[in-house]
Amino acid sequence: MATLFEAVGANADITRPLADRMRPTGLAQVVGQDHLIGRSSPIGRMIEAGKLTSMILWGPPGSGKTTIARLLADQTEMEFCPLSAVFSGVGDLRKLFTDARIRRADGRGTLLFVDEIHRFNRAQQDAFLPYVEDGTVILVGATTENPSFELIPALLSRCHVFVLHRLDNLALEKILEACELLTERGLPLTDEARISLKAMADGDGRFLLNLVEALLEFPENTKIDDVDLASALQKRAPLYDKGQDNHYNLISALHKSLRGSDVDAALYWLARMLVGGEEPLYIVRRLVRFASEDIGLADPQALLQALAAKEAYEFIGSPEGELALAQCVIFLATAPKSNASYRAFNSAIAAARKTGSLMPPKHILNAPTRLMKDLGYGGRYSYDHNENDAFSGQNYFPEGLDRAIFYAPSTRGYEGEVKKRLQHWARLRAQKDRRPEETD
Repeated sequence: MATLFEAVGANADITRPLADRMRPTGLAQVVGQDHLIGRSSPIGRMIEAGKLTSMILWGPPGSGKTTIARLLADQTEMEFCPLSAVFSGVGDLRKLFTDARIRRADGRGTLLFVDEIHRFNRAQQDAFLPYVEDGTVILVGATTENPSFELIPALLSRCHVFVLHRLDNLALEKILEACELLTERGLPLTDEARISLKAMADGDGRFLLNLVEALLEFPENTKIDDVDLASALQKRAPLYDKGQDNHYNLISALHKSLRGSDVDAALYWLARMLVGGEEPLYIVRRLVRFASEDIGLADPQALLQALAAKEAYEFIGSPEGELALAQCVIFLATAPKSNASYRAFNSAIAAARKTGSLMPPKHILNAPTRLMKDLGYGGRYSYDHNENDAFSGQNYFPEGLDRAIFYAPSTRGYEGEVKKRLQHWARLRAQKDRRPEETD
């Protein structure tokens, strides 16, 4: 099969947009997705066997989802029926399924390509099920969103989910070289600007072709350097949707980097979120949570730093206030880590749910009335400040519940000092719990 470079001459009509002229005519010309379309890869094996099954193509914009679907129809000699979930409704689906049944009766299959399939609601997705099930159509859905969250389980169970990669620098360079071959001229860029051009595309092959088309309007003897490139072309905004999958991926990356004490990675993910337009106070909420969940008493200043970052941002605003977020991230990433408070609280919650409505022991209850005193409320209570070491060692758990240890501090940071105190009090408690006859 022809490579990308061997095929570019077939689309040399200069009146058509460059992206259309560069459209691959065979799967071997698609760059960056060899893990799916190579001969030994999942889709490659389907083509080899001549048996195509319904699938969901999940990947970022410009990674080749539409192109792959169109080429699959060509190579299996199926009718290619494109549909956009943005502009289509149930009426469009009914007509398409009717036509597909007629086509099937004539011995020809239908490849139904649904762009942005995640935009169909649950009822619309349900409409696909019988036709995918009986093979009336081979469904190829394209989505930039996580199918696990956006598609109904019944539809997912009938489709293979294939993940397309963001185009890397090698794939983008192949596209640039093929463009130069097709147009028979080099791009008017310095070597540094060529690198920056690929960075501006941000893994989107279609956007890269649009950038190249704009560059080809410059005189052939022009040399645009790295500094002038940004003003010569419109920069692509980083892929980021505050309400969707990438939002959760990046905040998870920030949290995990902090937990792993990787300050530089944490700063990078913070910057990615801010550049993408994330609401800074959403990030601060995660930092506050992290301070308690992953640091706790290993450094009690962590929670104060996170709250101070929130207050500073609200006081100063953006962009100056974002420096307070960066300072907080550095503090949290470099602080000693402990999830002992987090584990202790979860254990206590589990015990509270299990034990129901056990009453506190009477000796630690107040007795404001005579009846309550007669019932033993407040009796035999030892005031800790009157005891040696200000520690009475009394039981504060309800009757019927054995003493439990929920909090097991680490030896890291300030928590190491807390651990020593708890051990000291445990020894005192053990001494006070000994029966009088044991001391005689």
